[in-house]
Amino acid sequence: MKKEMIAMILAGGQGTRLGKFTKSIAKPAVPFGGKYRIIDFVLSNCANSGLSTVGVLTQYQPLVLNTHIGIGSPWDMDRRDGGVTILQPYASATEEKWFRGTAHAIYQNISYVDDYDPDFVLILSGDHIYKMDYQAMLEFHKEKEAAVTIAVLEVPWDEASRFGIMNTDSEMKIVEFEEKPKNPKSNLASMGIYIFNWKMLKKYMVEGINSGIDMDDFGKNVIPAFLDNEERVYAYPFKGYWKDVGTLDSLWEANMDLLDQESELNISDKNWKIYSKNPSMPPQFLSKTAEVKDSMIVEGCLIKGKVRRSILSPKVIVGEGTEIFDSVIMGNVRIGKNVMIRKAMIGEGAIIPDNSVIDEKGEIAVVGENEVYGGDV
Repeated sequence: MKKEMIAMILAGGQGTRLGKFTKSIAKPAVPFGGKYRIIDFVLSNCANSGLSTVGVLTQYQPLVLNTHIGIGSPWDMDRRDGGVTILQPYASATEEKWFRGTAHAIYQNISYVDDYDPDFVLILSGDHIYKMDYQAMLEFHKEKEAAVTIAVLEVPWDEASRFGIMNTDSEMKIVEFEEKPKNPKSNLASMGIYIFNWKMLKKYMVEGINSGIDMDDFGKNVIPAFLDNEERVYAYPFKGYWKDVGTLDSLWEANMDLLDQESELNISDKNWKIYSKNPSMPPQFLSKTAEVKDSMIVEGCLIKGKVRRSILSPKVIVGEGTEIFDSVIMGNVRIGKNVMIRKAMIGEGAIIPDNSVIDEKGEIAVVGENEVYGGDV
């Protein structure tokens, strides 16, 4: 059945900068905010934007991610017509099986997109935390009669050199794209969110690759090709919370933002819900000695210690005399008695023995998935 627009989520990243947390799972599957995984935000954006046909392109360690998404029920995407489809690399007679880049991943799945004959294709990343109405971006794209629309966010000028920067005219038409410029002319950073006219994108990719032209990456190859040919490329200004949680610092900061009442990251907004696969859990149990303040505690926890400004995921056990400050504790973690934890992220299934001290004196302390702290990893 023909669709006006379908979404393609790039979710195959290894996320090496997240260290221990992506040792056995893809970055979009990393737990976030107590009861979510990172990819829940982009899937929820699709659901809230009325997009019911979504392809999720996976590659690195996809098992947990695939299991989490399943048939898409939490996001109302368990449908016969469209729904969510996991798209993994495959070998053909002419192509190696691994995706070489963001655009090459779409190129390998041209037949999937063509099945829906869309006018537009929305390209998304599976590892960003934000809330965004993609239909509003589509209306902007159609209004400008654009070939490509790129979502942009104003970043601090002193950080602009870290991003792909879009230089625009007064109508928001992009006149120049600079990848991590030393002396930026603008602070409009690409968010890695694109709307393409599908037939035009397909033509550029197929003709380019058939001619031996590198078309593996949207930022490095495809967007510059559109600009070089003077296609109508526009910047869509986004206002609101957005964070690329690709580093330990940014992942910790985004979790802490959930606890900040003045933060724009409001996951309690009933008008824009963040959905996830949430198993039924018993209520958390706090002993008479427990103290919890300014924290987010998910169902199924047993707390006998003190917790301050921290996020605890399901099935976390905190022993008597233990104190936890400014930390993110992922699911099924067992923390013993008389433990001190400050500014840490503790991976799923980790064990923290009695009397342990986890404190890197201002730096983020990390304990990996299923790691026994102080023992062999």
